[in-house]
Order: sequence, then structure tokens, then C-alpha cells
Amino acid sequence: MQKINIGIVGGAGYTGGELLRVLLRHPNAHISFVHSTSNAGEFVSKVHADLVGDTHLKFASELDQNIDVLFLCVGHGDAKKFLAANEIKSSVKIIDLSQDFRLASTATIGDRQFVYGLPELQREAVKDAKNIANPGCFATAIQLGLLPLAAKGLLNDVYTTGITGSTGAGQGLAATSHFSWRANNIQAYKTLQHQHLNEIGQSLAQLQGNQNANVNFVPWRGDFTRGIFITSVVACDESIEAVYELYEAYYESHPFTHVSKNNIDLKQVVNTNKCLIHIEKQGNKIAIHSVIDNLLKGAVGQAVQNMNLIFGLDEGVGLQLKANYF
Repeated sequence: MQKINIGIVGGAGYTGGELLRVLLRHPNAHISFVHSTSNAGEFVSKVHADLVGDTHLKFASELDQNIDVLFLCVGHGDAKKFLAANEIKSSVKIIDLSQDFRLASTATIGDRQFVYGLPELQREAVKDAKNIANPGCFATAIQLGLLPLAAKGLLNDVYTTGITGSTGAGQGLAATSHFSWRANNIQAYKTLQHQHLNEIGQSLAQLQGNQNANVNFVPWRGDFTRGIFITSVVACDESIEAVYELYEAYYESHPFTHVSKNNIDLKQVVNTNKCLIHIEKQGNKIAIHSVIDNLLKGAVGQAVQNMNLIFGLDEGVGLQLKANYF
């Protein structure tokens, strides 16, 4: 069986811990090292208590270049700094989970060119890529709700609201990440100016061949730990039956995005790499609901899906995860 030797930088945070949880159960994965300067020498399971009994790995302070792929689970801006400060062998593929290389204008550093890694948009390009810029969590959920319409040139003004769990803010403490603030509370933030809007616009323009898709996005902080629920409203003269046919045809060959004619909820996707989509129509407006787990399909799960594609594996290997439904 093909084994992929893997390095992880930034292994102490939420995404690093979730990546370890997935890769330790991936039949083709061998984790060579988990890098963390602040936790060097400590057992990984001391930081990620859910991994007690699953691994004896320790955090390393040095980078082992004898790997096939390097995951960068670092903060926004830090991936670019890391690659500028550390010369990684050209044979090592890189999957970056920050926003540093997602846009065409920022997708190059040195001799490395990054491909935007949304498989439902770029699966063939991902297969041929050496470096992947993993999409943002909100960006993933919004785009998966809109791609079939963009592919038919049917998008103009889009009005989107979305709510995310507290893990989307990372482990660093802030006033809005404390339990006492989050509990029984909801807040809008970054209204109409969220950082994921640029990558969303880039993808929709790529599909439509124009810049007509104007996404007006209001994100909310929610009173729960993980998951994203998106609702996008657009004008559409097509019948609801025709819209469902369009979505089902677009996602027919994509194993993790599913179209449902029943109402959907977050519990159906939490702890999975799935995206579920449900559509409603009133008059000439449709509402597209899409749900994902922000740490899996919105981050780590999609990164592993991209790794599978790069190394010629079935994209679902290691990602058949059960939802925590009750």
C-alpha cells in the first residue's frame, strides 16, 4: 500500500489537532513529524487530549525534509513568513490552510505556484498540483451553494447570511471567544467585508466568465462550537424542479456534496467532510441553504481530500466519518 510521508507545521491548534485525528486513521498516511516550537518534546496527546491512546508522537522543533507533503496549519500571514524563512525541498508538496495563497495575485512565492483547492471547482487542477491553497471555511460553504448557478451564468446580486461556531476563531483568547460571551449570544461581524469574499468572487468569476456575481455577505458568530450554516438568496426564474436538476447534475460526481429536498441542519454534517444543500423558492427568488463542518470540509477534511487527489488516491480515502447526530 502506498504510504505518504507527512509533516505538519502548527500542530497545536484546532486545525492541527483535527488533521492529526483524521490522518492517524488514514490507511495511506504516515505522520513523520508534528512541528511546534512552543510544545517541542511534549507528547501530542498532552495538547490534544482526544488522541490519548491513539499515538505516541511528540512535537518536534526541527523540520524533517524526508517527507512527501507538508501541511501548514498556521495563522493567516504566517504561512508566507514560514516559507520565506525555511527552504523546503522542491519535491515536497505543500497544502496551506491559511489564506496567504488563495488569490491569483498572491498564489506564488519563489518557485512555488499554489492552486486553489476547492475540488468541486478544480478537481483536475488539484490532481496536477504541487502546492494547494486550501479554501476558507465560509468561502467553501458559500461557494458550494452557488457553483451550479455560476456554471450556468445565472448569478448577479447574491445576499448571503452565515453563522459559524466558535472553533472558527481559533484557540487564541479574545473577548468574543470566551464561553461567557458566546453562551446564549449571537453577533454579526465583518459585515459586507469578510476576508473570504475575494476568493468567492474569484471562483464565481472563473465559472461565469464575468464579474457579475456580487456577493453581499453578513457573517454571524454563533453559540455553538463547530459548523457553518449558510443561506444565500438570489433571483431566479427557473422552476424549483429545474434548479434541483441543475444542482444534482453538477454534484453527481462529487462524493462529499449532497443535494437534499428535505430541510437540513448542522448536526447532519458535524464531524464529517460533507456539504449538504437544500433549496427553497418563493416567487422569483430562491434560497440556497448549505451546511458544513468548519474544521473538516471547511479546513482539514478538504485538505486531506486534496492530498488524496494529488497522490492519485480516491478522494474519499480516510474521510468516511460519521456525523455526531445525537
